[in-house]
Amino acid sequence: MSTKQTKNGAARGLPPAVRKQDAESKRRRKLVEVRKALACDPVDVAALRRSAISEGGLLTNELRRDVWPKLLSIDAHALPLTPGKDLRENNKDYNQVLLDVRRSLRRFPAGMQDDQRAVLQEQLIDVILHVLRRNPQLHYYQGYHDIVVTFLLVVGDHMATAMVDKLSTHHLRDFMDPTMDSTKHILNYLMPILERVNPELHDFMQSAEVGTIFALSWLITWYGHVLSDFRHVVRLYDFFLACHPLMPIYFAAVIVLHREEEVLASDCDMPSVHHLLSQIPQDLPYETLISRAGDLFVQFPPSELAKEASLQFHQSTAISTFKDFELASTQQRPDNVLRHRRAAASPAGGAEGGGTGPVADVQGPSRMLKLAVWGLTATLGAAAIAAVNTALEWAPEFVLRLFP
Repeated sequence: MSTKQTKNGAARGLPPAVRKQDAESKRRRKLVEVRKALACDPVDVAALRRSAISEGGLLTNELRRDVWPKLLSIDAHALPLTPGKDLRENNKDYNQVLLDVRRSLRRFPAGMQDDQRAVLQEQLIDVILHVLRRNPQLHYYQGYHDIVVTFLLVVGDHMATAMVDKLSTHHLRDFMDPTMDSTKHILNYLMPILERVNPELHDFMQSAEVGTIFALSWLITWYGHVLSDFRHVVRLYDFFLACHPLMPIYFAAVIVLHREEEVLASDCDMPSVHHLLSQIPQDLPYETLISRAGDLFVQFPPSELAKEASLQFHQSTAISTFKDFELASTQQRPDNVLRHRRAAASPAGGAEGGGTGPVADVQGPSRMLKLAVWGLTATLGAAAIAAVNTALEWAPEFVLRLFP
């Protein structure tokens, strides 16, 4: 059996039992790698990102409860206070939040008891209002609750409050302006990506004058509103939490590209194309699309796309703050409990670990690029390798830290 067949193998010719055994072996290795990364001092955020991005993501919600906060540099011992019920008094957003949460029944697991769901809905309202009170510069938008409920279901209300607070001032910041200008700006990245990858598809959509509004709900809810299977939602959240704030728009692009034949076969007019694209398929090949989105991000980084005339004159808050956010996330340390356990187990006895952690074994650009290619997409195409130099131009330090 060739190496290529073994890697891609899914190994088409292998019996199901062997494929299942191979998948389980990879799963166990990833679990070990993630636990090892969490135990590092400082926490190995780069390894956690690679695990979140690579095939299968973080595998379980139990693992996500440990890893997601680390991807956002959140200290479990410095969480905000539990929201109080007084949040609802004289709150300008309360009525709209209440309406949206009451309509969110399908976002809760099927078969959940009514009383349990009712408790979670009350927690969802409080988490949202708490974050908005802490950040008066933020403006609630319909669809925000679809993001918050995902974190609530995975990490609980206390940690969800901290995570959503961080996300709302970074990755989601452009959606929380008083106007839609910043959101439209993010949507404007979609067409330049399509133009570079598939000019025929791009020109067809331009002729149809469909615009990009069909992808609005995808973007502002991180696909939580449009995907019915919670497994797919949290898999995408693994990916988005580990990546640049614009990755959801790259993912939107690969969905459109995946449906190229359907689009080109439709009538070339706005109603037809908009109706087709706004009905997102539920059986998407998620791992393949995640891989391709990473590929396109390397080939066509945001700085290159921003050279387009329509993108030059609006500064994205999420993009401009990402460098500082990413730098902070590489400097976090383990939770106090873990640090104390490590100190107690050390020969010195009781001294809190002060080491700098493993030193990155960077052996020149070649090794770094290979790891970057593997880490970003797991099965990145040859075109991305050819575009690596371009990728390094926009953020060599970021790539170096992300893929040591």
